[in-house]
Amino acid sequence: MRIARFTLDLDPQYGVVEGEEGDEVIHAIAGDPLYTEIAPTGKTYPIDDVRLLAPVIPRSKLIGVARNYRAGGTDPGGSPAGPVWFGKPNTSVCGPGDPVVLSRQVQAPAYLEAELAVVIGRIVKDVTVADAAAVIFGYTVANDVGYRFESGDPAKFFGKYRDTFTPLGPWIETDLDPAAGLAVRSWVDGDVKQDGSTADLVTGVLELVATASAVCTLLPGDVLLTGTPAGASIIEAGQRVTCEVGGIGALTNPVVRR
Repeated sequence: MRIARFTLDLDPQYGVVEGEEGDEVIHAIAGDPLYTEIAPTGKTYPIDDVRLLAPVIPRSKLIGVARNYRAGGTDPGGSPAGPVWFGKPNTSVCGPGDPVVLSRQVQAPAYLEAELAVVIGRIVKDVTVADAAAVIFGYTVANDVGYRFESGDPAKFFGKYRDTFTPLGPWIETDLDPAAGLAVRSWVDGDVKQDGSTADLVTGVLELVATASAVCTLLPGDVLLTGTPAGASIIEAGQRVTCEVGGIGALTNPVVRR
C-alpha cells in the first residue's frame, strides 16, 4: 500500500495511492495512518490535481547511517565494519518538488545521497532483529543532502542539519522487502550519478532498526536513513536532482541558493 501526504489548499491530509505510473489517483483517508486505522473518506483525486508533501514529518528525529554500502558511498575512508551513526533534525525534511536550499554563506560542496528510508510505526525500545519488521510502518525515498566540510572544521557537525536537506517522498510504501535487493539510483539533470542496490548494505535494515532502538526509544514517524551507494554527486544551484528506490518511486527536487 502506498500512503501519501498531500494538500489541495492549506490543510495536509493523507491518502492511499493507486494506479499505474502517470495515472495514479489518491483516495483520501481520515486522520493520520500512523495513529489510526485507514478509513477512506470517499473522496478521490487525480494525483496531478494535488500537491504531494513529505509523506511523514518525524515526531522527534531522523537517524542516519554513513558508509553502509560495500562500495563505500561518499566517504573516502570506504566501508567500515559496522554502521557510523549521525542525527538530523526534523526541520531538515521537505517534500517532492520542494527546493533544496544552499546557503550563499557556505562555500563547502553539497552532495546528494539517494537512500532507502525506514518509517517507524510504533513506540519501541530494545527490539530484536527477529521482531524489527513488526515495528516498521513502511519505506520511502530520501535524499540525504549534506555539506562536506574539511576535517576539523567546527561547522562539520552541522553539515547535514540545514533546512530542506532531507527531501522525502513521494509516498510511503508499506509492502516492501528491503532484503530483496532494491535498486537505489540518483540523477542530476537527467545524468545518472548513482546506481546501487540494497543488496550491498553492510548492515541490513532490520539490524539497523534493532541497533538504533537499543540506544534510544523510537517513536511513530521517526525516520531511519540506511546509507547511500557509491557515486553521490556534488549539487549546485539551478540543477534538478532525482532519487529513486525500486518498489517505491522517484523523488525530484530543484536546487537553489539563497
